[in-house]
Amino acid sequence: MLKQKITAFIETIRSIDGVAACAMVSRDGIIAGKSFDRDLNEPWFGALSATILASAESVGSIIKMKSMTSVSVRGQDSTVLVMGAGENFLIAMILTDSADQESVHAALLPVVQKIAEAM
Repeated sequence: MLKQKITAFIETIRSIDGVAACAMVSRDGIIAGKSFDRDLNEPWFGALSATILASAESVGSIIKMKSMTSVSVRGQDSTVLVMGAGENFLIAMILTDSADQESVHAALLPVVQKIAEAM
């Protein structure tokens, strides 16, 4: 049942225009579900995604930011977007170089809310 929920969330995320790859990751960096379009070191991707989000949340707390919704790491040909999805999970995505990041972010907000409620 849990694996089916995670798979459904991954499929929903991958259906968003501009998302090339994604993983649902526990807050401690363990990949619970994934859909990648490339070979990569999956354990490192999960662990580093959790570290990126935790670090950004810590910086946000230091500067008294009201809410941390996502962190993006932009490269020349792609972007990594990490969003918290409740107390237990986060979503880490690789966006295409043509992705409209604001549209992707807006489309993800209800998905991460559903994950937070379900998990």
